[in-house]
Amino acid sequence: MNLLFRSARILDPLSPFHQQVLDVWVENGVIRKIGENLPAAPAGQEIRAQGLSLSPGWLDLRVHAKDPGYEAKEDLYSLRRAAVAGGFTEIVLLPNTKPVAQTKESLGYFRRFSEEQVVTFLPAAALTLGCDGKDFTEMLDLHHAGAAAYTDGEHPVWNADILLKSLQYLAQVNGLLIQRPEEPTLTVHGQMHEGTVSTLLGMRGIPAMAEELVIQRDLRLLEYAVETFDLRPRLHFSLVSTGRSVQMIREAKAKGLPVTCDTAAHYLAFTDGDLVSFDTNLKVMPPFRPASEIDALRAGLLDGTIDALVSDHYPQDAESKNLEFDLAEFGISSLETTFATALTYGNLGLEKVLELFTTRPRAVLGRTPVTIAEGQIANLTVFNPEEEWTVTPADWKSKGRNTPFFGKTLKGRVLGIVNQGKSTFYHVKLGV
Repeated sequence: MNLLFRSARILDPLSPFHQQVLDVWVENGVIRKIGENLPAAPAGQEIRAQGLSLSPGWLDLRVHAKDPGYEAKEDLYSLRRAAVAGGFTEIVLLPNTKPVAQTKESLGYFRRFSEEQVVTFLPAAALTLGCDGKDFTEMLDLHHAGAAAYTDGEHPVWNADILLKSLQYLAQVNGLLIQRPEEPTLTVHGQMHEGTVSTLLGMRGIPAMAEELVIQRDLRLLEYAVETFDLRPRLHFSLVSTGRSVQMIREAKAKGLPVTCDTAAHYLAFTDGDLVSFDTNLKVMPPFRPASEIDALRAGLLDGTIDALVSDHYPQDAESKNLEFDLAEFGISSLETTFATALTYGNLGLEKVLELFTTRPRAVLGRTPVTIAEGQIANLTVFNPEEEWTVTPADWKSKGRNTPFFGKTLKGRVLGIVNQGKSTFYHVKLGV
């Protein structure tokens, strides 16, 4: 691989070239030279594009792999293409596959696939056997096998004793426990946010309290582990969606508790009022909340309470979505639109969005920061933050077409990525 980016704006606060428009030469996966009017790279390709921008590669903390077991919805090849189209060089895969990712061999399946690929798969291991919350997996073995984190993925860890003991075990190896905060007995048969709109539509609601009770409980358990056992376990809440949740985590951080959290970009784009269309592509868990909750999420993102934006990419096939609303499955296929959704609807500013895709999620995982500097390994996302584009089925890479964005115009176009000595571009012409 030999690439020369011409007149690219470098967006990386950790780089000495931050906000400068320069040429960047990448050879054999390493950034060799950064400067003005660099000579043409021998036997290489030049990338020129209006608004060309480079940032450290983006990392997504929450992706449903579906493969193995549900390859009709997504396989690893289509997942890789979707990640490239979304600008992600690294993605954390949830363990809710068939079989569940709870052994060294299952983690190796993902790692072997991505070793020679442009997208790095970071498999999270199941916290409990079968992700059913009843018994522990071999967490220490999974740690040595390279588990990126430990989670029951789309399922909450409902058993308080299991969660507390897991925090104690994982503290010994600095492992990250990712919790999806939901009290399942309060969400049974729920379809959307419990409120005025659900009443008007005649749909069973999912109360905000179902999320907030678990966060309240788990923060108390985390505090107990810290104070009683003198441990520093790391707890991460995924997909917070209410203002009360954000406030509780904000207060816990102020007390010094080792807690982080994320939310999905699409929670900034839709409210429960949008479900009057009965579009099953808007059926997600947790559900879309009222506009006041979006304001609280935005405040949490801006003040650093929320550490990352994720895709919560959840591909479904047509048979799972083309149904009556109450029968349809939850989830949005969202890898390809996450950045543009955040930029278009978030009102956060470009630098904050990039921070939530680069330095902050890597800090959550405890990974080494990525930067754009001479001699550094090239882990880059290439994009035009100003370009507007219309989401169309013709350009869609994921097998899952369950997106509410088809036909919508978004701001911020991903052009490609560079990672692991390889590169893939979809929306830019390569020249010599």
